[in-house]
Amino acid sequence: MEKNQIFEIRIEDMSEQGEGIGKVDGYTLFVKDALIGDRIEGKVIRAKKNYGYGKLLRILEASPFRVDPLCPVAAPCGGCQLQAMSYERQLRFKEDKVKNHLVRIGGFEEETLPLQPIIGMEETEEGTRGYRYRNKGQFPFGRRKDGRIVYGFYAGRTHSIVEAGDCLLGSSINRRILETVRSFMEEYEIAPYDEVRHEGLVRHVLIRNGFHTGEIMTCLVINGSELPHGKTLAERLMGIAGMASVTLNVNRRKTNVILGERIIVLAGKAHITDRIGDLTYRISPQSFYQVNPLQTEKLYGKALELAGLTGRETVWDLYCGTGTISLFLARRAAQVYGVEIVPAAVENARENAALNGIANAVFFEGRAEEVLPDWHGSHPEERADVIVVDPPRKGCDEALLAVMVQMEPARIVYVSCDSATLARDLKYLCGAGYGLERVQPVDMFPMTVGVETVCLLSKLHSDQHIEVELQMDELDLTAAESKATYEEIKDYVLEHAGLKVSS
Repeated sequence: MEKNQIFEIRIEDMSEQGEGIGKVDGYTLFVKDALIGDRIEGKVIRAKKNYGYGKLLRILEASPFRVDPLCPVAAPCGGCQLQAMSYERQLRFKEDKVKNHLVRIGGFEEETLPLQPIIGMEETEEGTRGYRYRNKGQFPFGRRKDGRIVYGFYAGRTHSIVEAGDCLLGSSINRRILETVRSFMEEYEIAPYDEVRHEGLVRHVLIRNGFHTGEIMTCLVINGSELPHGKTLAERLMGIAGMASVTLNVNRRKTNVILGERIIVLAGKAHITDRIGDLTYRISPQSFYQVNPLQTEKLYGKALELAGLTGRETVWDLYCGTGTISLFLARRAAQVYGVEIVPAAVENARENAALNGIANAVFFEGRAEEVLPDWHGSHPEERADVIVVDPPRKGCDEALLAVMVQMEPARIVYVSCDSATLARDLKYLCGAGYGLERVQPVDMFPMTVGVETVCLLSKLHSDQHIEVELQMDELDLTAAESKATYEEIKDYVLEHAGLKVSS
């Protein structure tokens, strides 16, 4: 097919990014905003040899899973990829995504995969399922061609701002906060950031909402060291019910990274607090904290269940953030060690431990790939009973996985926001003496393609074995095999047994 060619297609599958997939005379097309079950008319916008990308022009026959999105900018906004799909079908999509990654990338057998039904969201107070769950929003500010200051979200795969006055995934109070900031900027002629020219002051506004405490944080990310008339803005924001923290974050770098390192308090505290279960957490602008409080409680409860703690264990929690999982574990373990690279998060983790009266949790600042090997090297006699790992999207460094295996924990609980890198890392761990016992997806991010997964791996023991039947004729050497070179033999062994051997 060629660019701009018009086509009709039945969508038979969906990609991991939520694009509809169909074929025209054997040629595969990926179409944004098309759902499995749709019959559509589209236009080719990019054509490669064996596949291409299309634009949805009109729906000829709607999928039985199609619903009307509640958000008026759901299609152009890059945040929600699945809002036009029924929530039940979203859950199935995410289950299939986890399963397919574990089978294709991890090499696990689909028939024996210990995959549990996904844990979905219940209805919120507004009576909707899958909306109003985010306790954090990061809103870029910019300027339209007519000069008007705008805020919202970036359109998919671009840095063009789609105006979103009220994101339906977040708190309804966010709109009032953002309008307060915009009117302040217009009144005092404060320019939004222009990332092309690296000019202007206000880059983003970060808002955090304490779901259980009602505390609100507003943090302006600025391309400078101060905000003119900042005290005036702070007074206006502090007049909003629940506002507990108004801060500036200094980021003068020419980068896509949203937050810088320096925090300036304009009013209130440098943090807010929230609760998960009966534990209280202190959260700064830079802290990692799960964005869906209702599902977080379910996720961490499942992680705690899979850890199987009795009160005697030593537990390592890698990529621990502000200590959210660590403190859950500490109440059931003898000792917990947490590792996190972000200094502010480590400080929050220590404060959170003190805040909750927990004395058996120690936190290390640094890369997990460096801290754990260093500690294990200086304490070779000590081992972990349980290791909990919750890495970023890229997964674990192989060197870290190797040290985890060397420490021989009885159980590894792996929490992941990316099932592809999860599958890769599980393949390594299961090839190094661990068995996959449980795979539990949790829908932390309704209306998006994201899915969180928590897995349990257990150390295999020598009394567990399999029997292999070998026919005698398989041992007969053929003429070709008898003339094999060393390199051919090595390649053969690697292909058939997965072992790298020397000549």
